Amino acid sequence: MDFHQAPPTLSNTFLSDSNLKDVLKKYVAPDFLSTIEKHLDHVGELACGKWLEWSREAEARPPELTTFDPWGRRIDRIRMSEGWKNLEAAAATEGIVASGYERKFGDRSRVYQAALLYLFHPSSAFVSCPLAMTDGAARAIELYGDDELKKNAFTRLTSRDPSKFWTSGQWMTEKTGGSDVSGTSTIASPSSRPIDGFDWKLDGVKWFTSATTSQMAMLLARPDGAELGSRGLSLFYTELRDGNGALKNIEILRLKDKLGTRALATAELHLRGTPAKLVGSEGGGVRKISSLFNITRVYNSVCATGHFRRALDLAQSYSRVREAFGRRLVDHPLHAATLEHLEDEYAKCLELSFYVAHLLGKDECGTASEDERILLRALTPIVKLFTAKRCMEGVSEVVELFGGAGYVEDTGIPTLLRDAQVFSIWEGTTNVLSLDFLRALEKENAAPILLKKIQNDFASAIEGPAKAPWETMQSILKNAKGDRASLEREARRLAFAVAEIVALGLRT
Repeated sequence: MDFHQAPPTLSNTFLSDSNLKDVLKKYVAPDFLSTIEKHLDHVGELACGKWLEWSREAEARPPELTTFDPWGRRIDRIRMSEGWKNLEAAAATEGIVASGYERKFGDRSRVYQAALLYLFHPSSAFVSCPLAMTDGAARAIELYGDDELKKNAFTRLTSRDPSKFWTSGQWMTEKTGGSDVSGTSTIASPSSRPIDGFDWKLDGVKWFTSATTSQMAMLLARPDGAELGSRGLSLFYTELRDGNGALKNIEILRLKDKLGTRALATAELHLRGTPAKLVGSEGGGVRKISSLFNITRVYNSVCATGHFRRALDLAQSYSRVREAFGRRLVDHPLHAATLEHLEDEYAKCLELSFYVAHLLGKDECGTASEDERILLRALTPIVKLFTAKRCMEGVSEVVELFGGAGYVEDTGIPTLLRDAQVFSIWEGTTNVLSLDFLRALEKENAAPILLKKIQNDFASAIEGPAKAPWETMQSILKNAKGDRASLEREARRLAFAVAEIVALGLRT
């Protein structure tokens, strides 16, 4: 008799997630919680049903670029799958971005939004990527945009109506480097013929631009004659297409052939006099766009945690239906212990991500203390690097737990691993973020605030489960003795030690 292995299955991803329910109780008042949970129940059902079907269709039909029409006219048209389009519309309808700006739940609105994103991402085919940049663009416009940008772009970015909703790109990366934007070569020149307030034109090449099918983008460029280096950069806003859907002086050089995130259109663009608007006054572009990528780093963290959870859900399900050596996998002590370890690592990611989302909501609503504001600055790079690495390591282990089935493409398990790699690259690599954490300790004077938080609120943790990372942190700071080079060499170990302390402290 032929044997056919039962595959892993998913059920409502909110109802089955006791960890998420517990973390929400920490940050959401009981009178709000019932309303939030009702919506999350609805979203959790979509995530294991319709959204999952659309996601698989989007993965099966990746973006296609048509550069010329049959008669040789350049059109640079990207075809996206119906699954992708449906997921974008669903994101608008469910308020994945809007919930963070409607602020119906006050300073807890970002926690509510984080829960929506956490459930949406694993079944989104990485529609979560343009959503992250959309949210970041909305925040940048909220802080620095003029009345026209707030009335038009901001309203669309935060709309729940799919027919009005816009997504945004974030164009920073050039051939000269990714995180180091000081060598940005895109030049902005005043336009001799401004149209509809677009009084600048941009010329240059953006080497890696995700969400190329978005309606708008925020980007850095150097005004003609501005000083070299990052200080000479300004933040600009552009709308990609005209009323007929044609790109505005933008050529798509190619779509990137990537390791993962294959349903997402990522392109190399040549800007040839692209119309743009200056956001705020000239200069200060890096400071302004930092408000954008602080949001995208939080998104990255929440998505990495959701991705980790999806891999574990599949592994847990498989362990209950796969038999080996006369027992189900879950009944083998070593297999069960491996799953338990992965669940512990995931739980740290969840605690850290939602704590930072909580701080972000308080900061935006003006209810954060000065200490909390500084903690947000210090922990934002840490939560991103920690969740990204733990997700990638955890998903790799999950692939192994599936044995040979985990290495076979049509099971869908290898896609989880390929996609997981991107979390440690987007929005700053581990080393870049470790150094950013050092800058927060120095420039924001975050070290004493962080130490006070740890010693006051996490005392039982540093005497128990967090003792080892606490000793590591103290040793690094003591041995460096203010020597910057020594501190930089240990920046990764320091960042991970602090992340472990805070995550374990939140759990204790």
